[in-house]
Amino acid sequence: MQTATEVMGRVFRAVLFDMDGTLIDSTPAVNRSWLRWAAERGLDEAFRSGNHGMPARQIVESLVPADAVEQALARVLALETADTHDITVLPGAAELLLSIPEQHRAIVTSCGRTLAAARISASGLAAASVVVTIDDTSRGKPNPEPFLEGAARLGVDPRECLVIEDAPAGLAAARAAGCATIGVVGTHQADELEADLVVPSLERLRVRVTETGVVFSLLP
Repeated sequence: MQTATEVMGRVFRAVLFDMDGTLIDSTPAVNRSWLRWAAERGLDEAFRSGNHGMPARQIVESLVPADAVEQALARVLALETADTHDITVLPGAAELLLSIPEQHRAIVTSCGRTLAAARISASGLAAASVVVTIDDTSRGKPNPEPFLEGAARLGVDPRECLVIEDAPAGLAAARAAGCATIGVVGTHQADELEADLVVPSLERLRVRVTETGVVFSLLP
């Protein structure tokens, strides 16, 4: 693992952002949808413990019989796509995203394509032109494939990428892909995030654009 100083001093050719909990706050909507689904199936509320940042399919597969997965997953996705009330952009997210040139940034999310588009639209966030969803990979976080796909779409070696994430599963995926990492406190406390640097908010980060990429700095 690198040091915070090394991460702040490096030129990164690409920045790969997680979406939920990193760029936008969809937690109330997510909780409403999953709790409604759990109530319909008679599941205890504790079922969501440790699942943040993981694709819906992986969560559903751990909770229902194999022959019920597709129906259950369809119901979850329908509930989530229909509920986009009070989804907002997190502090500093819009400014940070827009400060990075289009060719150097991507969003890599565990959401499906339709749900990701619905949440981005509801939040008012200016989406990156490259958005990798669970529909674009065969395996989701904590597997590295989503971040490898994001780097590939930008034509960049993943070892030259910085991943910004709020969830342990996403940070594990980023490390496995060979990327540097910044963890953002929010859905998890700082001591739960294994990253090269952990920040309390994206508001603490600034970007300087160079000829080959971007360099991050940290406000006091």
